[in-house]
Amino acid sequence: MISRRHITHLAQLAFAASLCWAATCSWAQNNTVRLVVPFSIGGPTDIAARVIAPLLSEAMGKNVIVDNRVGATGAIGADFVARSPADGNTILFGTSSIMAANPALMPKLSYDPVRDFAPVSLVATIENILVVHPSVPANNVQEFIRYAKDNPGKLFYGSSGTGSTYHLGSEMFASMTKTQLGHVPYKGQGPAAQDLLAGHIQLMFDAFNSAVPNIKAGRVKALGIASAKRHPDLPDLPTISEQGVPGYVTTIWLAFYLPAKTPTAIVDKMNQDLRTIMQRADVRERFNKLGMQAVTSSTQELDSVLKQELVQWTRVVREANIKPE
Repeated sequence: MISRRHITHLAQLAFAASLCWAATCSWAQNNTVRLVVPFSIGGPTDIAARVIAPLLSEAMGKNVIVDNRVGATGAIGADFVARSPADGNTILFGTSSIMAANPALMPKLSYDPVRDFAPVSLVATIENILVVHPSVPANNVQEFIRYAKDNPGKLFYGSSGTGSTYHLGSEMFASMTKTQLGHVPYKGQGPAAQDLLAGHIQLMFDAFNSAVPNIKAGRVKALGIASAKRHPDLPDLPTISEQGVPGYVTTIWLAFYLPAKTPTAIVDKMNQDLRTIMQRADVRERFNKLGMQAVTSSTQELDSVLKQELVQWTRVVREANIKPE
């Protein structure tokens, strides 16, 4: 028969084992960092994250794993990070669509891009190019604007969907140029590009890496690039801004964010690590092959970019009366 003393001893052993397990679990969590990507495996953002993760792991001395949390146009991943402990072990690989476009379009999101996150650094940009079907009699932005004004409501652009940065950017272009352009939403940029090649739509803003092959093959005409400066791989293509639409920039950006209230020392250390990583020649080359430019920024610069775009996209959504699907 088991004595009361024996039962007490067993209980003490069980309690000690539970403490040991909890400590081991805590140690594992503290030495494993989640880089949350709110997009599917195999996409450009996911690939970019997997380029950075092992290098960040070396810099941090921790195991950095890519955690794809997909759904609700990025809100599931963003919300997960926003609710995570502010200990530097959970990172959001945010994009301009998740952090700026979505909140402008859907103000009742479960996360606030400014309140719930600590900005760390920009890591990449994706330039957009305004391309038109060869049948459109325009070879630059000003010629296109004149043609569009002579044919109000007869030109249609495609986008990757209602509320996407491509949709909002196109509406901003129409507003700034005082032209009337019809919107045709697609389920992704690929189908929109196919319809442009077929002549079913007349124009679209396309990502650099997908637009360039069609430009070089003569299947579409490039009128201007929607960035602050010309792209080094297409130096002869002027920006839209320098072609009479001053201030027009719709560059897509990717950035690292931590949960709000993460200690400044952790944020600053990660910022420095990313600066070192993104300046590596091999990293810049791999990003270039993805159609991205590797960049870095201070935490303050990233914060400024986000707040500026929140104002910009909120205004576009209001003026164009865009409603989420």
